[in-house]
Amino acid sequence: MGNQSSPEGFLLLGFSEHPGLEKILFLVVLTAYLLTLVGNTLIILLSVLDPKLHSPMYFFLSNLSFLDLCFTTSCVPQMLVNLWGPKKTISFLGCSVQLFIFLSLGATECILLTVMAFDRYVAVCQPLHYATIIHPRLCWQLATVAWVMGLVQSVVQTPPTLHLPFCPHRQIDDFLCEVPSLIRLSCGDTSYNEIQLAVSSVILVVIPLSFILVSYGAIGRAVLRINSAKGRRKAFGTCSSHLMVVILFYSSVIAVYLQPKNPYAQERGKFFGLFYAVGTPSLNPLIYTLRNKEVKSAFRRLLGKDRHSREN
Repeated sequence: MGNQSSPEGFLLLGFSEHPGLEKILFLVVLTAYLLTLVGNTLIILLSVLDPKLHSPMYFFLSNLSFLDLCFTTSCVPQMLVNLWGPKKTISFLGCSVQLFIFLSLGATECILLTVMAFDRYVAVCQPLHYATIIHPRLCWQLATVAWVMGLVQSVVQTPPTLHLPFCPHRQIDDFLCEVPSLIRLSCGDTSYNEIQLAVSSVILVVIPLSFILVSYGAIGRAVLRINSAKGRRKAFGTCSSHLMVVILFYSSVIAVYLQPKNPYAQERGKFFGLFYAVGTPSLNPLIYTLRNKEVKSAFRRLLGKDRHSREN
């Protein structure tokens, strides 16, 4: 059954109780969005144009960068409009599209980060068999599984969420349309939706994170067995960027989707949700470029080729 509020859309409260903070957040979000666009586009271009980056690691990284571009674009423009002016409404259709894309890409990132952890595990723990195990066909299969699982998750969870009997005030105490916020807006029975959210959190957050932690436990033991300090630094260097991204992403996801039900946690969850939607996609390319010699070398080669072509 549909609900009476759906044709009228919703009111995104965001941080409207702190009007002074909204102007500051507008500048922060805009800056982060521009960094996301430039940084992730650069990583995709380097991964495609530089032959030395035609490896499984950068194939998955370019997938992550493309995902982050779509992820932020699905919500940041609407967020900037709401932060800048008094109009904070979103149509029911706009909320539906935002929820569908946000759920799909968020779930895809959970799986994709797990796939990247598996890639790093094989690279460090079974280096002699890496090319045999992580071959191009498997890379495409794993990436396809990540994207399809994200799509399936959204197809399963979006319709029940949008069919909730929403309260007449239509006020979403958040800056975007997310499942926890829409469940809180309901004036009816949400037990099914809460069970669905809990099950999806286990499947897409708890299990993948457990797999990542197990993988890095094995990687840590393998690194400690390496005799040379140079070898240990190289092995750690291949994993440190991904590990930092995992920590940033999963800490914010857990704070948003696995938080207790109380006003303090809800308010804190909005800030973590903002970081989850805007912060991590802008930091990911910085982490991978600043801490990765191969990416920095590829960027210098690209600039060198551009200068050479202009001189000729």
